[in-house]
Amino acid sequence: MKWWQETVFYEIYMPSFKDGNGDGIGDFKGLLAKVPYLAELGVGGVWLTPFYPSPKVDNGYDVSDYYAVDPDYGTMADLEAFVAEAHRYGIRVIADMVVNHVSTEHAWFKEARRSRDDAKRDWFVWKDVPNNWESFFGGSAWEWDAVTEQYYYHSFAKEQVDLNWANPDVEREIWKVFDFWLDKGLDGFRLDVINNLTLTRDFLDNPVVDGEQQHLYDKDQSGMTAKMAEIGERIRARGDYFTVGEISSDNLTEIERYAGPGGLDVTFNFNFGSVANRDGIVAEFARMQQVYADGRMPTLFFGSHDMSRSWNRLADEREDVAQLLAMLMLTAHGVPFVYFGEEIGMVDFVPESMNEMRDVQGFYAYELALEDGKSECEALAIAQGKTRDKARSLMTWPEGFSDKAQAWIGEVTPDFARGQRMFAFYKTLISLRKTIDFCKPGYRDFEVDGELLTYVRGEYLVCLNFGAAREMENKWGNVTLVLANKDLVVNVDKIELPAFGAVIFKM
Repeated sequence: MKWWQETVFYEIYMPSFKDGNGDGIGDFKGLLAKVPYLAELGVGGVWLTPFYPSPKVDNGYDVSDYYAVDPDYGTMADLEAFVAEAHRYGIRVIADMVVNHVSTEHAWFKEARRSRDDAKRDWFVWKDVPNNWESFFGGSAWEWDAVTEQYYYHSFAKEQVDLNWANPDVEREIWKVFDFWLDKGLDGFRLDVINNLTLTRDFLDNPVVDGEQQHLYDKDQSGMTAKMAEIGERIRARGDYFTVGEISSDNLTEIERYAGPGGLDVTFNFNFGSVANRDGIVAEFARMQQVYADGRMPTLFFGSHDMSRSWNRLADEREDVAQLLAMLMLTAHGVPFVYFGEEIGMVDFVPESMNEMRDVQGFYAYELALEDGKSECEALAIAQGKTRDKARSLMTWPEGFSDKAQAWIGEVTPDFARGQRMFAFYKTLISLRKTIDFCKPGYRDFEVDGELLTYVRGEYLVCLNFGAAREMENKWGNVTLVLANKDLVVNVDKIELPAFGAVIFKM
Protein backbone atom coordinates (compact mmCIF):
# COMPACT_ATOMS: atom_id res chain seq x y z
CA MET A 1 0.00 0.00 0.00
CA LYS A 2 0.99 3.61 -0.52
CA TRP A 3 1.73 5.58 2.65
CA TRP A 4 -1.19 7.95 2.07
CA GLN A 5 -3.63 5.04 1.97
CA GLU A 6 -2.83 4.38 5.63
CA THR A 7 -2.69 8.01 6.76
CA VAL A 8 -5.08 10.20 8.71
CA PHE A 9 -4.52 13.78 7.52
CA TYR A 10 -5.07 16.93 9.57
CA GLU A 11 -5.86 20.23 7.84
CA ILE A 12 -4.17 23.28 9.34
CA TYR A 13 -5.54 26.70 8.43
CA MET A 14 -2.25 28.55 8.61
CA PRO A 15 -3.17 31.94 10.16
CA SER A 16 -5.42 30.40 12.82
CA PHE A 17 -3.51 27.44 14.27
CA LYS A 18 -0.81 28.86 16.56
CA ASP A 19 1.04 32.17 16.77
CA GLY A 20 4.71 31.58 17.52
CA ASN A 21 6.12 35.13 17.28
CA GLY A 22 3.44 37.21 18.99
CA ASP A 23 2.04 39.13 16.01
CA GLY A 24 -1.45 37.66 16.21
CA ILE A 25 -1.10 35.44 13.11
CA GLY A 26 -0.41 31.71 13.07
CA ASP A 27 3.02 30.80 11.70
CA PHE A 28 5.61 28.08 11.26
CA LYS A 29 7.18 28.68 14.67
CA GLY A 30 3.78 28.08 16.22
CA LEU A 31 3.37 24.94 14.12
CA LEU A 32 6.78 23.70 15.17
CA ALA A 33 5.83 23.99 18.83
CA LYS A 34 2.67 21.94 18.24
CA VAL A 35 4.19 18.98 16.41
CA PRO A 36 4.10 16.93 19.67
CA TYR A 37 0.36 17.68 19.91
CA LEU A 38 -0.18 16.34 16.40
CA ALA A 39 1.89 13.27 17.22
CA GLU A 40 -0.12 12.66 20.40
CA LEU A 41 -3.36 12.87 18.43
CA GLY A 42 -1.86 10.28 16.10
CA VAL A 43 -2.24 11.88 12.68
CA GLY A 44 0.22 10.78 10.02
CA GLY A 45 -0.04 13.75 7.71
CA VAL A 46 -0.85 17.46 7.75
CA TRP A 47 -2.25 19.63 4.98
CA LEU A 48 -1.14 23.26 5.17
CA THR A 49 -3.25 25.97 3.56
CA PRO A 50 -1.26 28.46 1.42
CA PHE A 51 1.78 30.03 3.07
CA TYR A 52 3.20 31.78 -0.02
CA PRO A 53 3.51 35.58 -0.31
CA SER A 54 0.10 37.06 -0.96
CA PRO A 55 -1.92 40.27 -0.58
CA LYS A 56 -4.44 37.95 1.17
CA VAL A 57 -7.51 39.19 -0.62
CA ASP A 58 -8.58 35.54 -0.33
CA ASN A 59 -6.38 34.67 2.67
CA GLY A 60 -3.48 33.29 0.68
CA TYR A 61 -5.36 31.73 -2.22
CA ASP A 62 -4.17 34.73 -4.25
CA VAL A 63 -0.47 33.88 -4.59
CA SER A 64 1.96 36.64 -5.56
CA ASP A 65 5.14 34.50 -5.45
CA TYR A 66 5.27 30.72 -5.80
CA TYR A 67 8.86 30.43 -4.60
CA ALA A 68 8.85 32.01 -1.13
CA VAL A 69 7.21 32.03 2.30
CA ASP A 70 4.97 34.92 3.31
CA PRO A 71 6.65 36.94 6.11
CA ASP A 72 3.45 36.61 8.19
CA TYR A 73 4.23 32.90 8.47
CA GLY A 74 7.97 33.18 8.96
CA THR A 75 10.95 32.35 6.78
CA MET A 76 11.95 29.53 4.50
CA ALA A 77 14.16 28.30 7.32
CA ASP A 78 11.12 28.20 9.62
CA LEU A 79 9.23 26.10 7.11
CA GLU A 80 12.15 23.73 6.67
CA ALA A 81 12.49 23.37 10.44
CA PHE A 82 8.81 22.50 10.77
CA VAL A 83 8.93 19.95 7.93
CA ALA A 84 12.03 18.33 9.43
CA GLU A 85 10.43 18.11 12.87
CA ALA A 86 7.20 16.71 11.48
CA HIS A 87 9.17 14.08 9.58
CA ARG A 88 11.08 13.24 12.75
CA TYR A 89 7.74 12.37 14.35
CA GLY A 90 6.67 10.37 11.31
CA ILE A 91 4.23 13.02 10.05
CA ARG A 92 4.12 13.81 6.34
CA VAL A 93 3.46 17.34 5.10
CA ILE A 94 1.42 18.31 2.05
CA ALA A 95 0.69 21.88 1.01
CA ASP A 96 -2.06 23.71 -0.79
CA MET A 97 -0.97 24.56 -4.33
CA VAL A 98 -3.06 27.14 -6.16
CA VAL A 99 -2.33 26.88 -9.87
CA ASN A 100 -5.70 27.89 -11.31
CA HIS A 101 -4.99 31.57 -10.69
CA VAL A 102 -2.46 34.01 -9.29
CA SER A 103 -2.75 37.36 -7.55
CA THR A 104 -2.96 40.45 -9.72
CA GLU A 105 0.15 41.45 -7.72
CA HIS A 106 2.12 38.50 -9.12
CA ALA A 107 5.06 39.54 -11.31
CA TRP A 108 3.70 37.43 -14.17
CA PHE A 109 0.49 39.42 -14.35
CA LYS A 110 2.22 42.75 -13.84
CA GLU A 111 4.31 41.95 -16.90
CA ALA A 112 1.31 40.71 -18.87
CA ARG A 113 -0.68 43.90 -18.36
CA ARG A 114 2.12 46.19 -19.59
CA SER A 115 1.02 45.82 -23.18
CA ARG A 116 -0.88 43.50 -25.49
CA ASP A 117 2.45 42.45 -27.03
CA ASP A 118 4.14 41.44 -23.76
CA ALA A 119 5.75 37.98 -23.72
CA LYS A 120 3.54 36.94 -20.79
CA ARG A 121 0.32 38.36 -22.22
CA ASP A 122 -0.94 34.92 -23.24
CA TRP A 123 -0.24 33.50 -19.79
CA PHE A 124 -3.67 34.91 -18.92
CA VAL A 125 -7.06 35.15 -20.62
CA TRP A 126 -8.02 38.45 -22.27
CA LYS A 127 -11.06 39.51 -24.29
CA ASP A 128 -12.21 42.64 -26.07
CA VAL A 129 -15.81 41.52 -25.58
CA PRO A 130 -16.32 39.10 -22.66
CA ASN A 131 -18.84 36.27 -22.55
CA ASN A 132 -21.44 35.87 -19.80
CA TRP A 133 -19.36 33.88 -17.33
CA GLU A 134 -19.90 34.78 -13.68
CA SER A 135 -17.38 34.57 -10.87
CA PHE A 136 -17.91 31.78 -8.36
CA PHE A 137 -17.89 34.56 -5.76
CA GLY A 138 -20.68 36.42 -7.58
CA GLY A 139 -20.79 39.10 -10.28
CA SER A 140 -19.01 39.08 -13.61
CA ALA A 141 -15.90 36.94 -14.08
CA TRP A 142 -14.40 39.63 -16.33
CA GLU A 143 -12.59 42.77 -15.15
CA TRP A 144 -11.72 45.75 -17.31
CA ASP A 145 -8.02 46.62 -17.49
CA ALA A 146 -7.68 50.30 -18.40
CA VAL A 147 -3.96 50.00 -19.21
CA THR A 148 -4.38 47.66 -22.18
CA GLU A 149 -8.11 48.22 -22.70
CA GLN A 150 -9.16 44.60 -22.51
CA TYR A 151 -10.98 42.42 -20.00
CA TYR A 152 -9.14 39.73 -18.05
CA TYR A 153 -10.78 36.56 -16.71
CA HIS A 154 -11.03 35.74 -13.00
CA SER A 155 -13.15 32.79 -11.90
CA PHE A 156 -13.03 34.02 -8.30
CA ALA A 157 -12.16 37.49 -6.94
CA LYS A 158 -11.10 40.15 -9.43
CA GLU A 159 -7.69 40.14 -7.69
CA GLN A 160 -7.30 36.43 -8.58
CA VAL A 161 -6.53 36.30 -12.29
CA ASP A 162 -6.82 32.91 -13.99
CA LEU A 163 -3.80 31.36 -15.67
CA ASN A 164 -4.16 30.27 -19.29
CA TRP A 165 -3.43 26.55 -19.19
CA ALA A 166 -3.85 26.39 -22.97
CA ASN A 167 -0.39 28.00 -23.11
CA PRO A 168 2.38 25.35 -22.70
CA ASP A 169 4.70 27.97 -21.17
CA VAL A 170 2.35 28.23 -18.19
CA GLU A 171 2.39 24.49 -17.70
CA ARG A 172 6.20 24.30 -17.86
CA GLU A 173 6.50 27.00 -15.20
CA ILE A 174 4.06 25.22 -12.89
CA TRP A 175 6.14 22.01 -13.19
CA LYS A 176 9.08 24.07 -11.86
CA VAL A 177 6.93 25.22 -8.95
CA PHE A 178 6.00 21.64 -8.06
CA ASP A 179 9.64 20.56 -8.24
CA PHE A 180 10.80 23.46 -6.06
CA TRP A 181 8.56 22.52 -3.13
CA LEU A 182 9.11 18.78 -3.43
CA ASP A 183 12.83 19.54 -3.23
CA LYS A 184 12.09 21.44 0.00
CA GLY A 185 10.80 18.23 1.56
CA LEU A 186 7.04 18.41 1.02
CA ASP A 187 5.28 15.08 0.53
CA GLY A 188 2.65 16.20 -1.96
CA PHE A 189 -0.01 18.74 -2.73
CA ARG A 190 -3.65 19.58 -2.27
CA LEU A 191 -4.53 21.13 -5.62
CA ASP A 192 -6.99 23.99 -5.26
CA VAL A 193 -10.07 24.09 -7.58
CA ILE A 194 -8.01 22.06 -10.00
CA ASN A 195 -10.89 21.24 -12.38
CA ASN A 196 -11.34 24.97 -13.08
CA LEU A 197 -8.16 25.22 -15.16
CA THR A 198 -8.80 27.23 -18.32
CA LEU A 199 -8.03 24.97 -21.29
CA THR A 200 -10.57 26.25 -23.81
CA ARG A 201 -10.27 28.64 -26.71
CA ASP A 202 -14.03 28.69 -27.36
CA PHE A 203 -15.53 30.54 -24.32
CA LEU A 204 -19.13 29.60 -25.00
CA ASP A 205 -21.75 31.40 -22.90
CA ASN A 206 -22.97 29.49 -19.87
CA PRO A 207 -26.68 28.64 -19.89
CA VAL A 208 -29.00 30.49 -17.49
CA VAL A 209 -31.86 28.60 -15.85
CA ASP A 210 -34.50 30.46 -13.85
CA GLY A 211 -32.22 33.47 -13.65
CA GLU A 212 -29.27 31.48 -12.27
CA GLN A 213 -26.16 30.78 -14.31
CA GLN A 214 -25.15 27.14 -14.72
CA HIS A 215 -21.35 26.75 -14.62
CA LEU A 216 -21.21 24.46 -17.63
CA TYR A 217 -18.31 25.76 -19.73
CA ASP A 218 -16.08 27.48 -17.14
CA LYS A 219 -15.04 24.27 -15.37
CA ASP A 220 -14.51 20.59 -16.29
CA GLN A 221 -13.55 21.74 -19.76
CA SER A 222 -12.66 19.45 -22.65
CA GLY A 223 -9.27 17.85 -21.99
CA MET A 224 -9.49 18.19 -18.21
CA THR A 225 -9.40 14.44 -17.53
CA ALA A 226 -6.19 14.13 -19.55
CA LYS A 227 -4.73 17.15 -17.76
CA MET A 228 -5.43 15.63 -14.33
CA ALA A 229 -3.73 12.43 -15.46
CA GLU A 230 -0.73 14.41 -16.65
CA ILE A 231 -0.43 16.31 -13.36
CA GLY A 232 -0.79 13.15 -11.29
CA GLU A 233 1.75 11.23 -13.35
CA ARG A 234 4.20 14.14 -13.39
CA ILE A 235 4.24 14.33 -9.58
CA ARG A 236 4.29 10.55 -9.05
CA ALA A 237 7.27 10.33 -11.41
CA ARG A 238 9.24 12.41 -8.90
CA GLY A 239 8.81 9.79 -6.16
CA ASP A 240 6.42 8.60 -3.48
CA TYR A 241 4.30 11.74 -3.37
CA PHE A 242 0.58 12.33 -2.86
CA THR A 243 -1.93 14.43 -4.81
CA VAL A 244 -5.44 15.29 -3.69
CA GLY A 245 -7.61 17.46 -5.90
CA GLU A 246 -10.27 19.90 -4.86
CA ILE A 247 -12.97 19.47 -7.49
CA SER A 248 -15.42 22.37 -7.49
CA SER A 249 -18.47 20.15 -7.54
CA ASP A 250 -20.67 18.07 -5.29
CA ASN A 251 -21.59 15.78 -8.20
CA LEU A 252 -20.05 12.37 -7.52
CA THR A 253 -19.80 11.55 -11.23
CA GLU A 254 -17.67 14.64 -11.83
CA ILE A 255 -15.61 14.15 -8.68
CA GLU A 256 -14.63 10.51 -9.06
CA ARG A 257 -13.51 10.62 -12.70
CA TYR A 258 -10.37 12.59 -11.83
CA ALA A 259 -9.10 10.09 -9.23
CA GLY A 260 -7.24 6.82 -9.58
CA PRO A 261 -4.25 5.42 -11.48
CA GLY A 262 -5.14 7.55 -14.50
CA GLY A 263 -5.51 10.78 -12.57
CA LEU A 264 -4.80 12.31 -9.18
CA ASP A 265 -4.44 9.94 -6.24
CA VAL A 266 -7.73 11.07 -4.69
CA THR A 267 -10.25 13.90 -4.98
CA PHE A 268 -12.32 15.54 -2.27
CA ASN A 269 -15.81 14.06 -2.08
CA PHE A 270 -17.87 17.19 -1.52
CA ASN A 271 -21.00 15.19 -2.35
CA PHE A 272 -20.50 13.68 1.11
CA GLY A 273 -18.24 15.94 3.15
CA SER A 274 -19.99 19.25 2.53
CA VAL A 275 -23.61 18.15 3.01
CA ALA A 276 -25.73 20.85 4.60
CA ASN A 277 -27.29 18.51 7.18
CA ARG A 278 -27.46 14.85 8.18
CA ASP A 279 -30.51 14.05 6.02
CA GLY A 280 -29.58 11.28 3.62
CA ILE A 281 -25.98 11.04 4.77
CA VAL A 282 -26.17 7.25 5.16
CA ALA A 283 -27.68 6.75 1.70
CA GLU A 284 -25.06 9.01 0.11
CA PHE A 285 -22.27 7.18 1.90
CA ALA A 286 -23.63 3.85 0.64
CA ARG A 287 -23.74 5.22 -2.92
CA MET A 288 -20.09 6.25 -2.63
CA GLN A 289 -19.09 2.69 -1.80
CA GLN A 290 -20.70 1.44 -5.00
CA VAL A 291 -18.89 4.05 -7.10
CA TYR A 292 -15.54 3.27 -5.48
CA ALA A 293 -15.99 -0.52 -5.49
CA ASP A 294 -13.14 -0.81 -8.02
CA GLY A 295 -10.53 -0.29 -5.29
CA ARG A 296 -10.01 3.47 -5.61
CA MET A 297 -10.25 5.42 -2.38
CA PRO A 298 -12.74 8.19 -1.59
CA THR A 299 -11.88 10.96 0.81
CA LEU A 300 -13.63 11.20 4.17
CA PHE A 301 -14.20 14.53 5.88
CA PHE A 302 -16.90 16.68 7.45
CA GLY A 303 -15.08 19.98 7.79
CA SER A 304 -12.73 22.37 6.03
CA HIS A 305 -11.84 26.05 5.87
CA ASP A 306 -14.61 26.62 3.29
CA MET A 307 -17.66 25.49 5.26
CA SER A 308 -19.38 25.79 8.60
CA ARG A 309 -17.90 23.55 11.29
CA SER A 310 -19.39 20.07 11.51
CA TRP A 311 -20.20 20.72 15.19
CA ASN A 312 -22.83 23.26 14.11
CA ARG A 313 -23.73 22.09 10.61
CA LEU A 314 -24.11 18.35 11.24
CA ALA A 315 -23.87 17.57 14.95
CA ASP A 316 -26.48 20.07 16.19
CA GLU A 317 -23.90 21.07 18.82
CA ARG A 318 -24.20 17.62 20.41
CA GLU A 319 -21.16 15.68 21.55
CA ASP A 320 -22.66 12.26 20.86
CA VAL A 321 -23.47 13.17 17.26
CA ALA A 322 -20.01 14.70 16.75
CA GLN A 323 -18.49 11.42 17.96
CA LEU A 324 -20.79 9.44 15.67
CA LEU A 325 -19.50 11.46 12.70
CA ALA A 326 -15.92 10.95 13.83
CA MET A 327 -16.41 7.20 14.03
CA LEU A 328 -17.74 7.09 10.48
CA MET A 329 -14.90 9.22 9.13
CA LEU A 330 -12.19 7.25 10.92
CA THR A 331 -13.39 3.67 10.43
CA ALA A 332 -14.65 3.76 6.84
CA HIS A 333 -12.65 2.87 3.74
CA GLY A 334 -11.02 6.01 2.37
CA VAL A 335 -8.54 8.77 3.20
CA PRO A 336 -9.70 10.79 6.24
CA PHE A 337 -9.06 14.51 6.68
CA VAL A 338 -9.65 15.96 10.16
CA TYR A 339 -10.10 19.73 10.16
CA PHE A 340 -8.18 21.51 12.90
CA GLY A 341 -10.26 21.98 16.05
CA GLU A 342 -12.70 19.25 15.05
CA GLU A 343 -10.92 16.93 17.46
CA ILE A 344 -11.85 19.22 20.38
CA GLY A 345 -15.38 20.09 19.31
CA MET A 346 -14.76 23.68 18.17
CA VAL A 347 -17.81 25.74 17.18
CA ASP A 348 -18.56 28.26 14.43
CA PHE A 349 -17.41 31.85 14.65
CA VAL A 350 -20.05 34.21 13.28
CA PRO A 351 -18.90 37.83 12.76
CA GLU A 352 -21.35 40.20 14.46
CA SER A 353 -20.50 43.07 12.11
CA MET A 354 -18.70 43.68 8.84
CA ASN A 355 -15.79 45.04 10.88
CA GLU A 356 -15.30 41.53 12.30
CA MET A 357 -15.57 39.82 8.91
CA ARG A 358 -12.39 38.74 7.14
CA ASP A 359 -13.55 36.57 4.24
CA VAL A 360 -13.75 38.03 0.73
CA GLN A 361 -16.76 35.84 -0.03
CA GLY A 362 -18.63 37.52 2.82
CA PHE A 363 -17.65 40.97 1.54
CA TYR A 364 -18.80 40.10 -1.99
CA ALA A 365 -22.14 38.85 -0.67
CA TYR A 366 -22.60 42.01 1.39
CA GLU A 367 -21.84 44.35 -1.50
CA LEU A 368 -24.07 42.47 -3.94
CA ALA A 369 -26.91 42.49 -1.40
CA LEU A 370 -26.64 46.26 -1.00
CA GLU A 371 -26.61 46.69 -4.78
CA ASP A 372 -29.75 44.58 -4.87
CA GLY A 373 -31.51 47.04 -2.57
CA LYS A 374 -31.17 45.17 0.70
CA SER A 375 -30.79 47.08 3.96
CA GLU A 376 -27.48 46.98 5.86
CA CYS A 377 -28.99 44.56 8.39
CA GLU A 378 -30.29 42.31 5.62
CA ALA A 379 -26.96 42.48 3.78
CA LEU A 380 -25.09 41.57 6.97
CA ALA A 381 -27.33 38.52 7.50
CA ILE A 382 -26.67 37.41 3.92
CA ALA A 383 -22.92 37.93 4.40
CA GLN A 384 -23.02 35.93 7.66
CA GLY A 385 -24.59 33.07 5.73
CA LYS A 386 -21.96 33.20 2.99
CA THR A 387 -18.81 33.92 4.98
CA ARG A 388 -16.24 31.19 5.43
CA ASP A 389 -14.98 32.87 8.60
CA LYS A 390 -17.16 30.43 10.55
CA ALA A 391 -14.53 27.70 10.46
CA ARG A 392 -11.47 29.98 10.42
CA SER A 393 -11.42 31.27 13.97
CA LEU A 394 -8.48 30.63 16.27
CA MET A 395 -7.53 27.25 17.67
CA THR A 396 -8.48 27.28 21.34
CA TRP A 397 -5.28 26.25 23.08
CA PRO A 398 -5.28 26.13 26.91
CA GLU A 399 -2.44 28.67 26.93
CA GLY A 400 -4.14 30.80 24.27
CA PHE A 401 -3.49 31.35 20.59
CA SER A 402 -1.05 34.25 20.99
CA ASP A 403 0.79 35.46 24.08
CA LYS A 404 1.07 39.08 22.91
CA ALA A 405 -0.93 40.59 20.08
CA GLN A 406 -4.60 40.80 19.27
CA ALA A 407 -5.30 38.08 16.72
CA TRP A 408 -6.16 38.60 13.07
CA ILE A 409 -9.68 37.18 13.51
CA GLY A 410 -12.12 36.69 16.37
CA GLU A 411 -12.19 33.62 18.56
CA VAL A 412 -14.87 31.38 20.02
CA THR A 413 -15.44 30.53 23.67
CA PRO A 414 -13.69 27.24 24.41
CA ASP A 415 -15.12 24.30 26.33
CA PHE A 416 -11.96 22.62 27.55
CA ALA A 417 -13.76 19.78 29.34
CA ARG A 418 -15.55 18.83 26.13
CA GLY A 419 -12.31 19.28 24.26
CA GLN A 420 -10.54 16.75 26.44
CA ARG A 421 -13.28 14.17 25.95
CA MET A 422 -13.40 14.70 22.20
CA PHE A 423 -9.61 14.58 21.91
CA ALA A 424 -9.47 11.26 23.77
CA PHE A 425 -12.19 9.85 21.48
CA TYR A 426 -10.37 10.96 18.32
CA LYS A 427 -7.05 9.71 19.65
CA THR A 428 -8.51 6.24 20.30
CA LEU A 429 -10.11 6.11 16.86
CA ILE A 430 -6.96 7.20 15.05
CA SER A 431 -4.89 4.66 16.94
CA LEU A 432 -7.38 1.93 16.05
CA ARG A 433 -7.36 2.97 12.40
CA LYS A 434 -3.65 2.23 12.16
CA THR A 435 -4.31 -1.50 12.59
CA ILE A 436 -4.22 -3.73 9.54
CA ASP A 437 -8.01 -4.21 9.72
CA PHE A 438 -8.72 -0.60 8.83
CA CYS A 439 -5.88 -0.23 6.34
CA LYS A 440 -7.18 -2.95 4.04
CA PRO A 441 -9.58 -1.71 1.35
CA GLY A 442 -13.27 -2.46 1.26
CA TYR A 443 -15.83 -3.95 3.62
CA ARG A 444 -17.50 -7.15 4.62
CA ASP A 445 -21.19 -7.27 5.57
CA PHE A 446 -21.82 -3.69 4.45
CA GLU A 447 -25.50 -3.01 5.20
CA VAL A 448 -27.81 -0.02 5.23
CA ASP A 449 -31.15 -0.20 7.06
CA GLY A 450 -32.76 3.23 7.00
CA GLU A 451 -30.53 5.45 9.12
CA LEU A 452 -28.55 2.48 10.47
CA LEU A 453 -25.19 1.72 8.89
CA THR A 454 -23.17 -1.41 9.71
CA TYR A 455 -20.00 -2.82 8.24
CA VAL A 456 -17.10 -5.10 9.10
CA ARG A 457 -13.47 -4.12 8.69
CA GLY A 458 -11.20 -7.07 9.33
CA GLU A 459 -12.15 -8.37 12.78
CA TYR A 460 -14.06 -5.22 13.75
CA LEU A 461 -17.80 -4.61 13.52
CA VAL A 462 -18.89 -0.97 13.24
CA CYS A 463 -22.50 0.05 13.97
CA LEU A 464 -23.55 3.65 13.33
CA ASN A 465 -27.10 4.76 14.09
CA PHE A 466 -28.03 8.12 12.56
CA GLY A 467 -31.62 7.94 13.78
CA ALA A 468 -33.84 7.04 16.73
CA ALA A 469 -33.06 4.29 19.23
CA ARG A 470 -33.55 0.81 17.76
CA GLU A 471 -32.78 -2.86 18.08
CA MET A 472 -30.74 -4.80 15.55
CA GLU A 473 -30.17 -8.50 15.19
CA ASN A 474 -26.84 -9.70 16.50
CA LYS A 475 -25.68 -11.89 13.62
CA TRP A 476 -22.12 -11.90 14.84
CA GLY A 477 -22.53 -13.74 18.14
CA ASN A 478 -20.12 -13.07 20.97
CA VAL A 479 -18.61 -9.62 20.40
CA THR A 480 -16.41 -7.47 22.63
CA LEU A 481 -16.97 -3.75 23.04
CA VAL A 482 -14.00 -1.66 21.84
CA LEU A 483 -15.35 1.89 21.74
CA ALA A 484 -18.79 3.54 21.95
CA ASN A 485 -20.08 7.08 22.20
CA LYS A 486 -22.74 6.11 24.79
CA ASP A 487 -24.03 3.15 26.78
CA LEU A 488 -25.80 0.35 24.94
CA VAL A 489 -27.16 -3.16 25.55
CA VAL A 490 -25.66 -6.20 23.83
CA ASN A 491 -26.62 -9.85 24.17
CA VAL A 492 -26.37 -12.99 22.10
CA ASP A 493 -29.50 -12.24 20.05
CA LYS A 494 -29.68 -8.49 19.69
CA ILE A 495 -27.92 -5.18 20.04
CA GLU A 496 -29.90 -2.22 21.38
CA LEU A 497 -28.50 0.97 19.88
CA PRO A 498 -29.44 4.32 21.41
CA ALA A 499 -30.30 7.30 19.22
CA PHE A 500 -27.15 8.48 17.43
CA GLY A 501 -25.26 5.57 18.94
CA ALA A 502 -21.88 4.62 17.49
CA VAL A 503 -20.00 1.51 18.51
CA ILE A 504 -17.05 -0.66 17.47
CA PHE A 505 -16.94 -4.33 18.46
CA LYS A 506 -14.13 -6.87 18.18
CA MET A 507 -15.50 -10.12 16.77
